[in-house]
Amino acid sequence: METKKNFAIIGVAGYIAVRHLKAIKETNNVLLAALDNFDSVGFIDSYFPDADFFVEFERFDRHIDKLKRCGKKVDYVSICSPNYLHDSHIRFALRNDADAICEKPMVLNPWNIDALQNFEKETGRRVYNILQLRLHPSILALKKRIEESPADKIHEIDLSYITSRGNWYHFSWKGDIQKSGGIATNIGVHFFDMLTWIFGGVKTNTVQLLQKDKAAGYLELEKARVRWFMSIDYNDVPKEYQEKGQRTFRSITVDGDELEFSGGFTDLHTQTYQAILAGKGYGLEDARTSIETVYNIRNATATGLKGEVHPMAKALKL
Repeated sequence: METKKNFAIIGVAGYIAVRHLKAIKETNNVLLAALDNFDSVGFIDSYFPDADFFVEFERFDRHIDKLKRCGKKVDYVSICSPNYLHDSHIRFALRNDADAICEKPMVLNPWNIDALQNFEKETGRRVYNILQLRLHPSILALKKRIEESPADKIHEIDLSYITSRGNWYHFSWKGDIQKSGGIATNIGVHFFDMLTWIFGGVKTNTVQLLQKDKAAGYLELEKARVRWFMSIDYNDVPKEYQEKGQRTFRSITVDGDELEFSGGFTDLHTQTYQAILAGKGYGLEDARTSIETVYNIRNATATGLKGEVHPMAKALKL
């Protein structure tokens, strides 16, 4: 009989954390402890009602250490905390002889990856990243299609992602570029990961627009030219979608063809956990290219809307 693994989770009140709880439960493992300074976490009862819960990191830290000393060591720490805390919480996991499973972005700065790789070697533990788009059936089909296309073909891509947010966003950690990494990092890192995973490394990274609520630019990859536009401004949602009551618009066209991947996300975290538990998860090096890409976007000087510009950005009245 397979031994159940022991989990702890940091940032359990965050909206993405429930997917981690579901994944832990569906892989037949156990949540021993959870941490969040926000205590509205009654949904834990639907998954692990016996898990210990803490609102103070110091007490959580002491509890994890006590479990280890009592022979009930935590095997994995799932990290769903704000982006700027990921690096610290990964280190906490490794110091406690546990592997880390971290939501994207893994870290905010490329050099943090180097330091964590050294820490992996010192502790003998692993750091895994949630890169669930790499498991999506439509994305896998696209990757196969590109691999089978002529090696010298350069594909034309338009990436549009508008996920409108209210005023609260700008007053939360997500609206603080020092904590979230800004819009391209916070809402776009998994798209940049997916594109570079399929179309190769970044040759050119031009940022044309960089504001607190929207950004646009042009990426030249080994096998693609990418015009991208991202926004959290409801006014950028196309009118026909607004009229349907929708607040989000997501579109990727590859050589003029729309890539359909609006569904199929339900079980991707569980599939990610299954791969990690089998020793096949995505690690620190897998995250590097996307972290470098969004870091360079965040620290770029916008050139203005000129050159290869995304159609939605071109239509802005700025």
